[in-house]
Amino acid sequence: MNKVHNFSAGPCILPQEVLQEASMAATNFDNLGLSILEISHRSKSFVAVMTEAQNLVREMLTIPDDYDVLFLQGGASLGFLISAYTMKEEGKSAQYLDTGSWSKKAIKEAKLIQKVNVLASSSDSNYSYIPKDYEIPVDGSYLHFTSNNTIFGTQYKTFPKSEIPLVADMSSDIFSRKLNVSDFELIYAGAQKNLGPAGSTIYIVKKETLEKISAGTPSMLNLQIQAAKESMFNTPPVFSIYVAMLNLRYMLKNGGLSHYETLAKTRADMIYGEIDRNELFEGTCAIEDRSNMNTTFFLKDESYKERFDSLLTDAKISGLNGHRSVGGYRASMYNALPIESVEIVIDCMKKIENY
Repeated sequence: MNKVHNFSAGPCILPQEVLQEASMAATNFDNLGLSILEISHRSKSFVAVMTEAQNLVREMLTIPDDYDVLFLQGGASLGFLISAYTMKEEGKSAQYLDTGSWSKKAIKEAKLIQKVNVLASSSDSNYSYIPKDYEIPVDGSYLHFTSNNTIFGTQYKTFPKSEIPLVADMSSDIFSRKLNVSDFELIYAGAQKNLGPAGSTIYIVKKETLEKISAGTPSMLNLQIQAAKESMFNTPPVFSIYVAMLNLRYMLKNGGLSHYETLAKTRADMIYGEIDRNELFEGTCAIEDRSNMNTTFFLKDESYKERFDSLLTDAKISGLNGHRSVGGYRASMYNALPIESVEIVIDCMKKIENY
């Protein structure tokens, strides 16, 4: 198969080794003569997959014992509501930071069940920066933020410091950098960026937080119930969790978090270096807030677009178009993306200079 350089914003690129092992399991898993797609989620074989996947997340992120790790469904879009139900406190308002489409949607969902205060927003410049000048009310129930903004290409380089519980949607940069899980009450992340195929969502939540969840919370949205059932209150997304487990194995075997943090920075430095050097291109974000996962940029002169797009096509580059709300180009550089693919894009950017 001819190599395609995959810069899609999600579902993510996965290592060939992981895809090959997953394809074999789709035919015959664990020498059962059955596909991973058709075995019972209550079977010993799949319970072992779930347990290993949870333990690998713990190992990868050095998660303390007083946290639960769950693999659930619904994506981060359901996580917007689950996190709000988990963290709400009667008589207190939730505090949110608005840095893009996903945080805006999280705010909308939270408002369905509680009072929400938007502390700061970068909507005034089409989300081209991360707000920094705001005060966090000490009487708030929790502070919610989105760590990386896939559409607009911004990323928190340091996390907010808060006296109230901290909640983060880390869907598009989890497993790409080190973090202190103990700083957070709740972290959630869709799997389809750095971890595996779409279908599963990770929740990392303090056990003591689970005890505070309102009894009126719907069962499917109640993390205490989900934890008690070991992520199997209902049939889990079996294949997504299995592939995530394979990918976690692969990442730990290949250097773990330190390796992927270095790799993310290397890729980002390469492409931002070319954007800043090349007079035909310009980035969309404040330099200090540029994402290591999603690089957004555009051509200053649209007359070059047809030729540049042709170069990208000839180089077998896929998924580089920017989101419709931003335009231009977006290079999503998740964990499995090789340096070679970034080099190919940069080569196309250099070629268009001589057009």
